[in-house]
Amino acid sequence: MAPGAIIDPGGNLAYGELYLGMSRHFPPNRLSAILASHADPDIIASLDRWMTATSDAKLYVSTLWERFVPHFCKPGKTTGRIVGIPDRGMRIPIGATHLLALPAHFMHAEGNFQFYDPISRILFSGDLGVSMLDGAQATRAIRSLSPMPPGMEAFHRRYMVSNKILRLWARMVRTLPIDVIAPQHGAPLVGEAVEQFIDWVETLACGVDLMDESIYTVPL
Repeated sequence: MAPGAIIDPGGNLAYGELYLGMSRHFPPNRLSAILASHADPDIIASLDRWMTATSDAKLYVSTLWERFVPHFCKPGKTTGRIVGIPDRGMRIPIGATHLLALPAHFMHAEGNFQFYDPISRILFSGDLGVSMLDGAQATRAIRSLSPMPPGMEAFHRRYMVSNKILRLWARMVRTLPIDVIAPQHGAPLVGEAVEQFIDWVETLACGVDLMDESIYTVPL
């Protein structure tokens, strides 16, 4: 049986259900890679439990976070098991194929990556593409951005750092065939919503673009 990978396994609240779900597809001891888009607790706080449950799995995370993520684990648990992803990204071998770690810095973390599967043509986009849908709504794919999904615009205006970064990202991902954008929160984007989303964020003013002296004032 081929080895497997898990992307952004989350915190301890998600560990039990995710572990059981993964076990239905391949044995936990075949897990070869844990991929972390960035180092927020809701991304990787369960790392200690995954390091314990697997003996050889490597953690792939930005080089900026190599010294940070061991704090989620008992001393020595991550020794020799962290692979730093350079700023320009890399190809991550998974069995006979690979995943692409794509630069997504400052969307929202300063050391941030998205993961692209060239076989399924799914882009696991982390915090980009987030909508505030939950429960049954989050299981139904978004096929059009008309109307805009709840919370999507407000989230991206605050959590994305600047339009410059979004333009660079849009230019990069247009070179890839993408069938699905799967964000960390909310519903996946499919069909025409994929291109609509790329077009939308490419022109979005956000983050530092929106900050001015009315925010940077001494509180009265």
